[in-house]
Amino acid sequence: MFGLFDFGGLVHVSILLVNAIAILSEDRFLARIGWGNTPSDPGFGGVPDSQSIKAKMVNLIASVRTLMRIPLIGINTAVIIYELLLG
Repeated sequence: MFGLFDFGGLVHVSILLVNAIAILSEDRFLARIGWGNTPSDPGFGGVPDSQSIKAKMVNLIASVRTLMRIPLIGINTAVIIYELLLG
């Protein structure tokens, strides 16, 4: 009755977003747009940029790809079985 604003819709959207982040390829996509996780040489004793929003987003993407790879297999399987059985 509530459509997208119910709890099931929120769960589906969050799972889709985590899946989208988890499948981003660093070599194919992120490095091309300048969001690679390669450490850059700050030069002349400067500190690397670790406080910018871009650096934090790259770190978040790398963390999600590392930590959620195995749990997403189980979560996706459970959602698929749930959708097939209870629609």
